This record gives sequence, C-alpha cells and structure tokens, in this order.
Amino acid sequence: MNAVEARVRERVAAWEERLGDPGDPDNPAGFRALMRADERAEPAEGAVRVLHDGGFGAELVPVELGGRLDRADTLARVLRPVFRRDVSLGFGHGITSLFAAAAVWAAGDERQRRRLAALLLDGRTVAIAHHELAHGNAMWQGQFTAAPDGAGYRLNGRKDVVINADRAGAVVVYAAVAPEAGGSHSVLLVDPAEADRGLAVLPRRASTGLRGCHFAGLEFTDLAVSGDARVGAPGEGVRLALRTFQLNRTLIPALVLAAADTVLRAAAAATTGPDGSGTAGPRHRALLAGVLADLLMADATATAVLRALHLLPDSAHLGAAAVKYLVPDLLQEDVEELSTVLGAAGYDREGGPGSLQKLFRDLPAASLGHVGTAACQAVLIPQLPLLARESWGRAAEPPAALYAFTEPLPPLDLGALAVAGGTDFLTATLTAAAGRLRRRPPAGELGARLADLAGAFAAELDALRTRCLELAADGATTLASPVWCAQVERYALLAAAGAVLGTWEAARDGGGFLADPAWPVLALTRLASRLGLPGTGPPSPACVRRLYEEVLSRLAGARSYDLHDTPLAEGGAPRWTP
Repeated sequence: MNAVEARVRERVAAWEERLGDPGDPDNPAGFRALMRADERAEPAEGAVRVLHDGGFGAELVPVELGGRLDRADTLARVLRPVFRRDVSLGFGHGITSLFAAAAVWAAGDERQRRRLAALLLDGRTVAIAHHELAHGNAMWQGQFTAAPDGAGYRLNGRKDVVINADRAGAVVVYAAVAPEAGGSHSVLLVDPAEADRGLAVLPRRASTGLRGCHFAGLEFTDLAVSGDARVGAPGEGVRLALRTFQLNRTLIPALVLAAADTVLRAAAAATTGPDGSGTAGPRHRALLAGVLADLLMADATATAVLRALHLLPDSAHLGAAAVKYLVPDLLQEDVEELSTVLGAAGYDREGGPGSLQKLFRDLPAASLGHVGTAACQAVLIPQLPLLARESWGRAAEPPAALYAFTEPLPPLDLGALAVAGGTDFLTATLTAAAGRLRRRPPAGELGARLADLAGAFAAELDALRTRCLELAADGATTLASPVWCAQVERYALLAAAGAVLGTWEAARDGGGFLADPAWPVLALTRLASRLGLPGTGPPSPACVRRLYEEVLSRLAGARSYDLHDTPLAEGGAPRWTP
C-alpha cells in the first residue's frame, strides 16, 4: 500500500470511528436515532453535531482554501460512512452544499471562493437554486430572472423547493438573463443576511423522500444584487452547470451504493446470522452473490469516472451521464430484491432493518427520479452518432491510472471539464480488454468464461455502432424517440462492462479477491442478461459460490461491500429481532 492510499484509509477510518456503531441504540448517529428523526421529518441533530464536531465541511472545501477536498474518488470514499447510515443525512448536511459550491470552485473569484470556504469550514450549509428543466419535479420547477441594473442585477422569481433554503449561509442562484446581459443563465452568489428586503423564505415543504432534509422555498422580488456577486462570465450559467454536474452525477451513484451496502449486510445477517456462520438456501446465496457483483460493478464504473474528472477532463461528461443513468436504478432493483429476504425475517423499526422502507423513499429522491434519467439521456443521445462514427473501435485506450484506484491523481480542476466532444474511454477499455483476453485468456474455466463474455460485449458494441449509424442516417427518426432511448440503455450497460474489465485488469496481478476472475464474470453475466446477449448463459455456480463466500467473510469481519473492502465500525451489521 502506498503512502497516499494509507492516508485515504486513515481519513475513512476516522469518520467510521466518529459516526460509531450504527446498531448502538444510544449512538446519536445510529439507526435508532436516524429512524426516529425521520419519523418526525426532522434532521437527526445528534448526527449533525457529530459531523460538525468532526469538521465535515472541510471535506467539501478544496485543499488550497483550507479544506481536505483533493480528489473526487477520495471524496466518495470519505462520504460513504455517512450514506451507509442515512441518505437523507448525506444529502441535507453533505453533498447538497458541495453541489452548490462547485460552481464557485470552478469559476468563482478569490473573494467568492474564500467566503464560501469559510462558511463550509464553519459547518454551515450552502443552498443551490437550479435553473428550470422541462419535465422536472418540484425541485427543478420555477426559475429566477436577473435583469441588468447599472453595475448589477435585479433578481426576481420563485422556487418552492430548495434544500436548506431556510438555513443556508449562502445561496447559489442560476438565473435567466436578458440577451443584452449575456443571454441564457448566469450564476449569482447571494447572501441571505444581506437580502432581507427583496428575499422571502417560504414555508417548509413536506417531502416523501429525504424527510430529514429541510425543503423550503425562495422568492426574490426586485432584489438588488451587485455585479461582483456573479460567478464566472455573464451568461456562463448553463456551461457551468454542465461542468459541475459531471461531479454531481458521478458522486450520487458512488454514494447510494453505500446505502445498498447496508441492505446487503442486513440480508446476509438475516439468512446466516450476524456473524455469517449459518448457511443460506440456494436462492438466497445466488441473490446475495449477485448483489455483491452489482455493487462491485457500480463502484468500478463510478470510481473510473471520478478519476476521469482528473485524468480525462475532455471526456468525463460521457462517463458521468452513463453511470448516473445506469447505477441508481440498478441498485434500487437490487434493494427491492433484497427486501424479499428481509421481509421474511421481519423488521426492527429502531434498527437497520427498519430503515429499508425509508430507503425506498429516499433513493428515488436522491437520484432525482425521471428528471435525472432524462437529463442523462439528453447528454448521451446527441453524442451516440458521433461516438459511433469516430470513437467506438477507434479511440485510444485510457491511461492505466484510470483504473488503478489506489494510485495518486493530479489536482481536480472543475473549470477544465469539457461539456461535449472527447472520446469514449469506457468502451475503449472494453474493446482493448476483449482483444487481450481473446489473444491470451486467463487460465481455467473462469478465465475462459471471462474471455467469452468480453468478446460478446465487444461484439455488441459493434452492433450498437451499426445501429446508431443506421438511425442517424434515417431522417424520419429523431434523437428524442424511444428508439434512441433504448440505445442509451444498451450503451450504459456496455460502458459499465468496460469499467469492470478495466478494474479487474488493474487488480489481477496484485492478488486478493479483486484479482479473482469470479467477480467480473458474475458482474458481466448479470449485465449480459440485461442486454439479452445470446449464448452468455446463466451465472456460473463457481462464481456464485466464490462471491457468496465473500459476502459472508465481509459480514463476519465488518468490512464494506465495495472495491475497497473497508473496515466498518464495530457491530456494523444491522441488529435483528427474531
């Protein structure tokens, strides 16, 4: 283990220790306290204090501004202990502030950056008022306008649902501007304390999911905003959103898998006992093994894209849209499958099992539901014909560091991210890895199976290329059609297959579980089933057995179900009442 990776592990371990045993009924950041707060539709103030006392805001602030934010993939690992306990806590007192601040980190001047850094380092929150999107839910409806007024703007408009609108120390507003002011949208950094006239905070709104978050409204009425409140250039708001959304889109899948980790742990404990000493039936063994394979696939894809933000800033937007499109829905399906195990065992409303129904409410809200899917389709569909013509089968393979997730990275520069163009690094990995495996398949039955699966995915990429070129040549078929949406689905599954192969190849010479071909074989088999690839067959019994053993080993050892096999707080398995 290199020194950089050792320091990352120390940071993650420190948060696990601070947050404590989630099964401890007296823990303010435990399942009991979090569930009771959810029943009151209030934040778990004890857990919030734990975050505040540990300096959680520093995780969201770049190192050069006094914080700890240096790498996007490290940020995901540091935040997972929070999301493993409660998605609502992670959103309301974590990444929502980062999503707001990202535009300032990317394009703000030194004064704006230092002001926002000071707020977050002090443990306060920052709200974000997005621009309006078609078909958006309440969080995305309503918009603000900024009319030029001498050296500044007059801000008007209303949004009824903004996280932390009633408690934020600053609000990052995406406001539509007149053509003479630059057109499109500009980003404004507004201080609520200085906007007592012209700013009304509307009453809190009840929500089905993320009930521990404070959703309230903002209404601006002819509020005078100085010109130095603008973040970046005039009219740069949409471009800033497209840049920073790449971090947002990739972090969400990387974090919700930590919530699915808790459910898998609970299901494993329900079928085998808290220490994993029992034996589950064949159906449950296959289910537990398959969900672990999905979690590893999700982590491989999200981690590769988070590292691409550093290494491939001209191309990361493709991977960000693909992982956000695929992973949250896939993990929700896994959680629903696991609920069949948990439902048979019964729930303790004050422990981990009782959080399952809460998670069913929280996950769709966390992934933005239909609007999140539609936004990713809007990114990918226009680029599929271009990728088919210029990238698939032709793009150079990405650097090996993309998948060597314990290796250091250059600094994160959100302002350098491109919003279009680039190459498709995930499918380039798929093509290159399939070629290597075809020429020199790994030894044994599983090695041959892995080579066959990689070849089948590469062939499907060729078929997708042909299909996209045909559709692009058909003038009667628009890019908004259901046919193109179906191609996005296939593309996202192929991109994930590339990430699985790239991650396994990077780990295969290092020994340990990730070097075993069993996990990529089972992960690819499940992806192939979703694609309907011919000849790929059912899951290998050897793979199911190997991953089921890993599920039990990590349950007994209180270790995470992701690529990093992280030690968890003692007693991390949810407690059961027979």
